[in-house]
Amino acid sequence: MKLDARRGGSLEYVVRAPRRVPGEALAPVLCFLHGHDEGAPTELEEAVTRHGPLKIDAATGAERFIVVAPQLPRRGDFWLRYARDVRAIVDAELASQRGDPDRVYLTGFSYGGNGVFDLAAEDPDAWAALWAVDPTRVPLRPIEPPVWLSVGEVARPATRLFAHRLGLADAERAPEGERMYYDEGGDHVGSATLAYADTRVYGWLLTHSRARRTV
Repeated sequence: MKLDARRGGSLEYVVRAPRRVPGEALAPVLCFLHGHDEGAPTELEEAVTRHGPLKIDAATGAERFIVVAPQLPRRGDFWLRYARDVRAIVDAELASQRGDPDRVYLTGFSYGGNGVFDLAAEDPDAWAALWAVDPTRVPLRPIEPPVWLSVGEVARPATRLFAHRLGLADAERAPEGERMYYDEGGDHVGSATLAYADTRVYGWLLTHSRARRTV
């Protein structure tokens, strides 16, 4: 599926149109935040396809989403500084790609996983559900939206702290829960490969919507 490179505010990004589901007028949106090594000067398309939902070729469920992947202008753990740019990019693609404003999801790997927590704390009503993959630090504040934590080598030693701060339940014991974690034993990069190939998580995301949260 074709990637289109664009610019929104101070960020370059790519967007991939979804494979439309028959009878689905509006497509869900998945915004992906990359990790440290994928910030500029790494080439844009290489950066956003190295890990995450745009890397996997096989059908995972990601193909149902409008996937939006911005790139930081330099490397670092500071997605929060670009929260407004990320939100503006997502809103622009919602309009141009016929996206569903009630099914907008945020995911990220490593420093991007930190960004998931930071952006959600800044604007909790923007996202229907969150998915952080092996983040490098525990969020400072509790996170309100439903959240799935994919644990890897970096997050694993702090799993109890993550569970306490996020109110997490083990996915095996609470498959219908609104907050859960899953640890498949991968190293840092391996956790991203395992997570973004996991059809269960894409399906879990789609069980949540902003409309349901506000009822």
